[in-house]
Amino acid sequence: MKVAFAMSYLQGIALDHYTAILCFNYSHPLFINWQAFVDEFSSKFSMFDTVAKAERKLVSLRMSTDKRFTVFVVQFKKEAYKTGWNYNALRFQLSEALPKHIHDVLKLAPKQLTYEGFKNLVTQIDQHHWEDLSTLPAPH
Repeated sequence: MKVAFAMSYLQGIALDHYTAILCFNYSHPLFINWQAFVDEFSSKFSMFDTVAKAERKLVSLRMSTDKRFTVFVVQFKKEAYKTGWNYNALRFQLSEALPKHIHDVLKLAPKQLTYEGFKNLVTQIDQHHWEDLSTLPAPH
């Protein structure tokens, strides 16, 4: 099960290598043995640098003012899942990624201690932001 899951994350040359082994040596131990899979790919492709890469991406992510939070949070969660970080760290990093207009409202809102509560509050703030923008008269 772990092997099938990990295989779904392979890309590029690592995926090509996996496909070649599957085609020409389908009884290879890496298909049924997690440690054999890890040994094969980490020795050739630095497979476990993916966590560090995801952490770098997550830390550098910033929500731009012209994007909706619901779109941004999907990208955030995609990288967050790969890091293995706990919810407190994710809540902090998500807060760091938000634009000023959301932070301004968060200063006035009740503090959310959970990651889910924080995401829900930011979703509401962002929805109100876009609703308010839609009611403004168009510039001439």
